[in-house]
Amino acid sequence: MELSVAATNLEARGYQVEVFSTAKEAADYLDARLDGMTIGFGGSMSLGAMQLYERLSAHNTVFSHLHGHPAGPDAAFAQLYITSANGLAETGEIVNIDGIGNRLAGTLFGHERVIFVIGRNKLAPTLDEAIHRARNIAGPMNARRKNARTPCAVKADHCYDCKSPERICRALLILWEPMMGMEAEVVLVDEDLGF
Repeated sequence: MELSVAATNLEARGYQVEVFSTAKEAADYLDARLDGMTIGFGGSMSLGAMQLYERLSAHNTVFSHLHGHPAGPDAAFAQLYITSANGLAETGEIVNIDGIGNRLAGTLFGHERVIFVIGRNKLAPTLDEAIHRARNIAGPMNARRKNARTPCAVKADHCYDCKSPERICRALLILWEPMMGMEAEVVLVDEDLGF
């Protein structure tokens, strides 16, 4: 699998794409580019690993439920929404799973722009394999991180399609193309980031 192939396919689908060798280069790019904006942050270990909240909040107004802001109105009405993905097909489809819905909603509506920051570990050859990755790798690891009492959190080995009240994978979103009326950018990083 190649990030360059994914980049070409994402561009063909209407995304602006930037590719970086390291997370630091990607963080430097975003830090220099985003200034004086209101930014909603999706719950993302990728963004956390890059310390983007700390960097961007120095000169932007950033709303992040992982940093004490509610996962609601402020982030929902920010100019820009930035998040990652649970899976990216080399063919250009972006896959995300969510339990509350704020992260999915943020990529669909209400913002002038959305930026996805995606590490190479999220890349899969096909859409089916990107969905499999989201359900069976990212989902269980996120459930374990949140100390959820679900079968996948206990073993972190695959999705059990459980009926637990603590289930964090309640919706699956596939973006074939950016939403109408919203600018969308994908920042690809040739390093492993997040789950």
